[in-house]
Amino acid sequence: MTIRAKRFTPEVLLSAPRRSAGLPNLDASKVLYTTSTYNFEKHEGTSEVRVLDVEAQETSLVTGAKGSSEPQWLDDKTILLLHEQKDGTTHVKVGPADNFSNNGYVAGSIQGPVGNLKLVPIGDNTYGVAVTGKAQPNGDLFNPEKASKPRTTGRLYTSLFVRHWDHYVTENRNAIFLGTLYRENNKFKLSKLVNALKNSGLESPIDPFGGSDNFDISIHGLVFTAKDPALNPATHTKTNIYLSASKNFWLDIVNGLPQFFEVPIYNFAGASSSPVWDNEGKSIAFLSMKTDGYESDKNQLFIIPDYVSPGWVQHMFPGSTGKGDWDRSPQSITWGDKTLYLTAEKEGRMSLFAVETNALQDGINSKSPTLVVNGGSINSVKVLESGALFLSSSTLIDNSLYSLIPSDYKTKTLQGKDAYNLPESDVPVNSKPGELFATYVSSNSRSGSSFGLSRRQVDEIRWPGATPNVDVHAWVVKPSSFDPDKKYPLAYLIHGGPQGAWTDSWSTRWNPAIFAEQGYVVVCPNPTGSTGYGQDFVDAIAGQWGGLPYEDLVNGFEYIQDNLSYVDTQRAVALGASYGGYAVNWIQGHDLGRKFKALVTHDGVFSMTSQLASEELYFPFHDLGGPLWSNASSWAEWDPSRFLDNWATPHLIIHSELDYRLTMNEGLSAFNVLQTKGVPSQFLTFPDENHWVLKPENSLMWHEVVLDWINSNVGLPKYTENKDENDVENAN
Repeated sequence: MTIRAKRFTPEVLLSAPRRSAGLPNLDASKVLYTTSTYNFEKHEGTSEVRVLDVEAQETSLVTGAKGSSEPQWLDDKTILLLHEQKDGTTHVKVGPADNFSNNGYVAGSIQGPVGNLKLVPIGDNTYGVAVTGKAQPNGDLFNPEKASKPRTTGRLYTSLFVRHWDHYVTENRNAIFLGTLYRENNKFKLSKLVNALKNSGLESPIDPFGGSDNFDISIHGLVFTAKDPALNPATHTKTNIYLSASKNFWLDIVNGLPQFFEVPIYNFAGASSSPVWDNEGKSIAFLSMKTDGYESDKNQLFIIPDYVSPGWVQHMFPGSTGKGDWDRSPQSITWGDKTLYLTAEKEGRMSLFAVETNALQDGINSKSPTLVVNGGSINSVKVLESGALFLSSSTLIDNSLYSLIPSDYKTKTLQGKDAYNLPESDVPVNSKPGELFATYVSSNSRSGSSFGLSRRQVDEIRWPGATPNVDVHAWVVKPSSFDPDKKYPLAYLIHGGPQGAWTDSWSTRWNPAIFAEQGYVVVCPNPTGSTGYGQDFVDAIAGQWGGLPYEDLVNGFEYIQDNLSYVDTQRAVALGASYGGYAVNWIQGHDLGRKFKALVTHDGVFSMTSQLASEELYFPFHDLGGPLWSNASSWAEWDPSRFLDNWATPHLIIHSELDYRLTMNEGLSAFNVLQTKGVPSQFLTFPDENHWVLKPENSLMWHEVVLDWINSNVGLPKYTENKDENDVENAN
């Protein structure tokens, strides 16, 4: 039994099963994954580990036990997963995929909460194991359930990074723990784990978002990225690549890890990321940025051909200036047998590119990566033994899609929709035949139909940007009941970052289809500063926060007004979060603000000087051309609070108390001004949310308040007064 929505509502969005990236077995006949669901009637969430039988298109439950996560294949029939206990400890459980609940057993117990599980076969039915968790100053794993409670709530700091994202920084730091999983008496057992970073002064994964992409293991060692310990993380983005390796690495760790080696990356002083071993455990690939203090600099590809000589580092596609011949910024790396696969944004999509490994030997003379897949947004790439690729992705109308690219994809020359071998609704918008040859494996939402959505709702437009000869790209999402002869109010959604982008991907926080199904035509522009359109376009926003991007948005509004006959720009609303919230505050103080019936700012900037309360000071220091005391004119030039005289459009302000990136005062200040000036306004806050609203019940309230606000200002029924209890029906 599945759930089919008659209408895509916030309840449908937030209660729909959220499926993880798929983990295929050797031939992708079975796919292991986790799924989580929230029930608004019971007010509780559930999570499950499941296996998809691809041929039968049926799924079976591995376990629904609370606390089970991160399943991994040990072989085609056996899986391993983590199971967190009530006392904070973690059981490592092993069992058959088809009868795990009855025949699963505990292979070992870890004395605290851990995650980011990685396995590597090292021979003789033995695996190297890596997990991450918080380590105490003495190197032991921290268990918050067993920790003694402090007698005082005071905290004393003597350097920057007092707090980060949504928590105060404590003495406990992220660390990587290593061990082995071996067979004994026909069962697997977990060895004692060793803190690989003990006494190193290093932290990995990097707080707050670092995960399994911050480190990797092979038969020969550990590679990871960590903040440069000599630099303050609040004012610097520099991270280094560290390597600990030896011929008998997993035997050596019993007596202590081989010494760390800091990989030299000459003339690159920015953030290094995504270190990945090849399949033989010989070579390592990673990404690095050139500029310290700039978190959105272009990632460039580096290769260590042989771990035995880690000082030999090849810079791929450097160009004559070192800025890089390839004008993409890769986000992930996957090694194949003869090919290196990279994901990177390309004009509103997270696409897949390939580099032949024989080209890597040519170093600076190697060709730039070639495009393999240009559609949707890929979030995981797995290479099968056959050389085929298993992809996990999403789109604007599908929250989880699994597909296969055959190993001989380079020889495919099919034309039309047959070139994709996908359901017609999943063929990427405006893609050209030959860009993708994929075998459809599974869609969590039946290509969006479970949500009442289809690809026909999605379109793209472009208009002349503020920079000469540079166009601005935008996604357009229309109602599922769209009639081109009717007019619909405009919802203008402005993304955060500012170095970010609206991509052809699913979101449970800012989902354009939610607004479209209320009766809006939704336009999601990618103005100056957006990623995926070349690094020059990204860099151009520095020192221009309210300049070029604002002009792009003005031009976009005029283009919509003149060219989209089905859009009623007399009934328009603008919404944005983070930098998007800044942009809405800036719009409120300028001429474009008078074009809208209502505005919504979520966790946006009100006053530039308040950015000094943010944790990552390098961000405003870079984008505004230096600290306030050395470049006050730039900080003042782009300050939304300088234009409060013009604030007049009805405005909803949202700001949560655990947002330490943009502090609560930003939202309160904006609301206080609106109320004092007599501008119709509302203020929504959550004491237990950070820069994002993540808890399902809070998120539902967020959607209800936002939709009621904009609907009432453009003449649509309030969402909370127009709910249909029969919006969701059961379907086989």
